[in-house]
Amino acid sequence: MQDRHLYEYAVIRVVPRVEREEFVNVGIILFCKRKKFIKVLHHINSAKVLSICPDTDIEQLQQNIDSFENIAHGSRTAGPIAQMEIAERFRWLTAVRSSVIQTSRPHPGLCPDPEEKAAQLFRELVL
Repeated sequence: MQDRHLYEYAVIRVVPRVEREEFVNVGIILFCKRKKFIKVLHHINSAKVLSICPDTDIEQLQQNIDSFENIAHGSRTAGPIAQMEIAERFRWLTAVRSSVIQTSRPHPGLCPDPEEKAAQLFRELVL
């Protein structure tokens, strides 16, 4: 039997008008402490976002989502948060916030391969 590893994931959401609480899932963040693994996968469905807020700046939104990915992956150009330990980066990225980009609460699970699980969750929850 293959080893299964505890992981946590959160869904990245775009909430163009925070006061309306409508959102579009645009990505996932998956973290596995044991494997020292963190992954952000994202795709902005512009048509969906614009359908709930036609004046959304999709280009700016893409830059902000890219920042999430750069922080998660520890990019040297992503500032001091990106230099934190993987678990701290995951906690910072999934902290509750009232902004255009939000995440769901983290959800736990067990899997043999975090990379495969990230791809599966991305297909199921975003695409």
